[in-house]
Amino acid sequence: MVVVVIVVVVLVLVVVVVVVVEEEVEVVVNDVVVVIVVVVVVVVVVVVVVVVVVVVVV
Repeated sequence: MVVVVIVVVVLVLVVVVVVVVEEEVEVVVNDVVVVIVVVVVVVVVVVVVVVVVVVVVV
């Protein structure tokens, strides 16, 4: 449980850092790649949250 929470927090922090760095550096990045990465991270977080909820409830 604790490990799952830590993983989610780390993922969120990574996304925030990537967004901030991209804004600061103003590197031209393929928008499609960025969107894919964001979607994948969001999906992973949602899945983890659902699993945690199921485990807690069950």
